[in-house]
Amino acid sequence: MILDGKKLAQKIKEGLKAEVVALKTKYGVVPKIVNIMVGENPDSSAYMNSQRKAAGFVGIDYELMSLPLDVTQEHLCSLILALNEDDRVTGVMITKPVPAHIHFSDAANLIELNKDIEGINAANIGNLLLGNPTLIPCTAAAVMEHLKSTGVDLSGKEVVIIGDSQIVGKPLSLLLLRELATVTVCHIGTSRAGKLAEHVEQADVLIVAVGKAALVKGSWIKPGAIVIDVGINEVNGKIVGDVDFEDAQKRAAFITPVPGGVGPVTSVMLMRNSIEAFKLIIGV
Repeated sequence: MILDGKKLAQKIKEGLKAEVVALKTKYGVVPKIVNIMVGENPDSSAYMNSQRKAAGFVGIDYELMSLPLDVTQEHLCSLILALNEDDRVTGVMITKPVPAHIHFSDAANLIELNKDIEGINAANIGNLLLGNPTLIPCTAAAVMEHLKSTGVDLSGKEVVIIGDSQIVGKPLSLLLLRELATVTVCHIGTSRAGKLAEHVEQADVLIVAVGKAALVKGSWIKPGAIVIDVGINEVNGKIVGDVDFEDAQKRAAFITPVPGGVGPVTSVMLMRNSIEAFKLIIGV
């Protein structure tokens, strides 16, 4: 079965829209998020348009703050601190990539804990590590929603994650451990050792988030596995994932396409985090 991210995203959005209506009825206000963008980036603009549409559908107030490419770190940090103090703003995020002179993690870690709607500052990652997650990194949350949609019990399943990034691989490993899955995280060291294929072949659930087209061959996929492809690559003018989709779909029980899989759900997870942040701030 191909896991349709657009359909899943729409279903989740409908629920979030109803929740925002209920919050507005009870409290007279809705969540407001501010997205800070430094300079212009075509890929970022496409993602922001997706965010804006999702926010509009759900009923969340969305504001884009565009800063010049030469903005200083000090100015960016001052803006974040001001947004932390602004009671009208319930969520803050910084669009990546940022220019080389901007230290992204330093800026992101200034965002107030309950306004960190991307769930990426050190405090929120720490809460996830300690088993008390509140705001979860959006892509990791989107992967978990896809897994949930299959109806498969993850307890005891062999889960292999390829990619150990701070916003996908690492948080996913923690989320899956909470589901009592047996988790293996593969990375560049695994590949250099020539052991990537043998790990993939054992996976009941495979999650790939590297950014290298056709990294995983379809013949490696365990028959009946769940395959979640987070990768986005452009090859000959086409967007493709990290998994050889055509061959992998012949062996997998469930698989996400690229595009149209994890991506649409990621934007919706940002909206869900925005609602959770709003509730944390007002004490619901």
